[in-house]
Amino acid sequence: MNFHEVRFPANLSFGSVGGPERRTDVVTLANGYEERNTPWAHSRRRYDAGLGMRSLDDIETLIAFFEARQGQMYGFRWKDWSDFKSGLASGDVAFGDQVIAQGDGVKTAFPLIKTYRSGEFSYARPIVKPVQGTVRIGIEQDEMREAVDFEVDLTSGLVTFATPPAEDVQITAGFEFDVPVRFDTDRIQTSVASFQAGDVPNVPVVEVRV
Repeated sequence: MNFHEVRFPANLSFGSVGGPERRTDVVTLANGYEERNTPWAHSRRRYDAGLGMRSLDDIETLIAFFEARQGQMYGFRWKDWSDFKSGLASGDVAFGDQVIAQGDGVKTAFPLIKTYRSGEFSYARPIVKPVQGTVRIGIEQDEMREAVDFEVDLTSGLVTFATPPAEDVQITAGFEFDVPVRFDTDRIQTSVASFQAGDVPNVPVVEVRV
């Protein structure tokens, strides 16, 4: 897989603009009603990394990172400062932040998810790039110990227990996470003069499926 397990410098992604996008097919019928469908089960995020550039040193760091990824060739991790925790951005990660599954007494591996709720509706987002050292797991209000009770695959977000959780017990998790992305361009244009005047390059970044 063309993916490098390296994070874009977090201080440069701070201040970037971006967020989730959906693809919806809208057909207006002859009677004025609409039919709406989507081919995407999950949203896709886009960002502009150029807005985080604040100095010529930042530009140099960006170019080095871009060249090491060979443009669009290799994906990488991206910290979305507006959405990088299992709970509230202002709070600390807690093992009870998200319910990720229920035990059945047999299964030992469970993927991390983050659920977004609004009223009676919700959306479960797969989390495939958790941040090392931040994953906390709980079973029925008891926190588990990493490397003793469970292991977590940082490249896929899969949590594997040493023994299967009992039937009908609630499995919870708390974590920080990155977004798997790639550059959405094979060209970066910069100008020392224009940058010093307050202009910044356009550096599009798009989420990838991994």
